[in-house]
Amino acid sequence: MCLNFSLNGSNHLLLSLTSMVHNASFKTDVCPVGARNCSRSCGSSGAVTGAGGGNSDVQWCFSQVKGAIDDDVAEADIISTVEFNHSGELLATGDKGGRVVIFQQEPESKNQPQCRGEYNVYSTFQSHEPEFDYLKSLEIEEKINKIRWLPQKNAAQFLLSTNDKTIKLWKISERDKRPEGYNLKEEDGRYRDLNTVTTLRVPVFKPMDLMVEASPRRVFSNAHTYHINSISVNSDCETYLSADDLRINLWNLEINDRSFNIVDIKPANMEELTEVITAAEFHPNQCNTFVYSSSKGTIRLCDMRASALCDKHAKQFEEPEDPNNRSFFSEIISSISDVKFSHSGRYMMTRDYLSVKIWDLNMESRPVETYQVHEYLRSKLCSLYENDCIFDKFECCWNGNDSVVMTGSYNNFFRMFDRGYRQDVTLEASRENSKPRSVLKPRKVSTGGKRKKDEISVDSLDFNKKILHTAWHPLDNIIAVATTNNLYIFQEKLN
Repeated sequence: MCLNFSLNGSNHLLLSLTSMVHNASFKTDVCPVGARNCSRSCGSSGAVTGAGGGNSDVQWCFSQVKGAIDDDVAEADIISTVEFNHSGELLATGDKGGRVVIFQQEPESKNQPQCRGEYNVYSTFQSHEPEFDYLKSLEIEEKINKIRWLPQKNAAQFLLSTNDKTIKLWKISERDKRPEGYNLKEEDGRYRDLNTVTTLRVPVFKPMDLMVEASPRRVFSNAHTYHINSISVNSDCETYLSADDLRINLWNLEINDRSFNIVDIKPANMEELTEVITAAEFHPNQCNTFVYSSSKGTIRLCDMRASALCDKHAKQFEEPEDPNNRSFFSEIISSISDVKFSHSGRYMMTRDYLSVKIWDLNMESRPVETYQVHEYLRSKLCSLYENDCIFDKFECCWNGNDSVVMTGSYNNFFRMFDRGYRQDVTLEASRENSKPRSVLKPRKVSTGGKRKKDEISVDSLDFNKKILHTAWHPLDNIIAVATTNNLYIFQEKLN
């Protein structure tokens, strides 16, 4: 069977794999058993501790919502990625129209010390344009797949953005002064007649209104045959990786005309293909270590010191399959859509369709924690397969001290799991709850039987409303949640 790689993303790639390797053995979602392991029931309520930890529960309140209210949403306005920078002062979003919008956090008001500064638009620019590959007769979408900030080294900020084929390095800088008093040209830019220059002037800088410039510094292209799904900046701040469905490349930020292939899982015969790469990330502290996840539910940790081509992994993390849970959809729902190292580098988190799993890098056999995100959807997998929702790629994120994890769900719900206090909560991003500093009420999903007043039936969930992209401020209890074309910002309620 021949595989069509011109389809966008790896969702349809997985669908092709389903029919091609249905006799293969796939891993499914199993809750581990052990003293440290835990399993979370869906829809339970409660507050969770946040970035600061401590014994006091965190109450989340509405802060802001960005984007139009219109029900008729243009495809280009759909948010495709969300990312805080390392200080949390800047928040970047990318959309399907190839635009990057950067929000800046305003300074805290002395008159309202209980309210953190709001995020307002700092810069907007067109990162990518639609292209056409004439050799392959393939349209290349402008959609921004990922944004990654580089650690700040000077007054300017740098970020990487990528669509399916091309990665760009952008410099974000400020200008509040302009030079005046040129000798060879007028103030409007026209060059003067050299015969009229009789005196020598020293140019001076004059104040001007603040202007934020976004300029492309480098373009990294022509290195990926398949669609890029991940980029990750190395802790050495000199290199980064980019991953597509079958290969991972290593780049130097200063060199854009060549890269090094460090992972290649493409078989000689494409009919023998059994899995694709779904996500990849560098270790936050060890510049030689990275992981990548696959559509078979496995995570491979590689050490670049071992060989130039990391075709042999150092560790493989995979959970044993429970035969009782095996079904036609097992191979699809076990596909990992996101992998994130903890800030400490000790753990990593993976997200599959129904659960979030926490892995200790020192234990490969099974995750140390498993959290069920929306287990109530297991009985709905057939209809979710028919409407393609089963291929949705949910992301996940850690809070600042790795004590809480967050991920999205349907009906504009998002879930938080407190690792230390064994609590979890379901919250909703909705304009009905968008009064300033209004506290979010925990939501519950009824799976059958008598439904309580404050519960929502699983049959009433809107699968067109989904939260795929979330981000957590690295230092504070501030979260950003993307719902189609709207960006919701919530923060901890301060007394």
